[in-house]
Amino acid sequence: MKPIKRVPEFIRFVMVGILATALHYGAYFLLQTFLDVNIAYTLGYALSFIANFYLTAYFTFGRKPSWGKAFGFGGAHLINYLLHIGLLNTFLWLGLSKPLAPIPVFAIAIPVNFLLVRFVFKRKN
Repeated sequence: MKPIKRVPEFIRFVMVGILATALHYGAYFLLQTFLDVNIAYTLGYALSFIANFYLTAYFTFGRKPSWGKAFGFGGAHLINYLLHIGLLNTFLWLGLSKPLAPIPVFAIAIPVNFLLVRFVFKRKN
């Protein structure tokens, strides 16, 4: 695929990513006030994962969801989740507040996630 054709796909990915990130952060922000931050972050991640899978399949890549893609998406997100939780704890350890620590995590992990998810949805079956 030529780079110019990837631009609309990337724009759709960003739109889905903004929604998924807002869901993730909103759930985390509410839950971290009374739950452990790792549990709150994980629950927010799970919520955004479900929405993200369906939106990514239909809207970003124009593909029908399948069990194979779900497993691939889940594998990509397992790697992404481990990156997220590691970075979250690193930024908390460095002194960022609980409400602000996810912000740099998103800035680092979202581009990595695009590459992983794109591979899952664009690979040949």
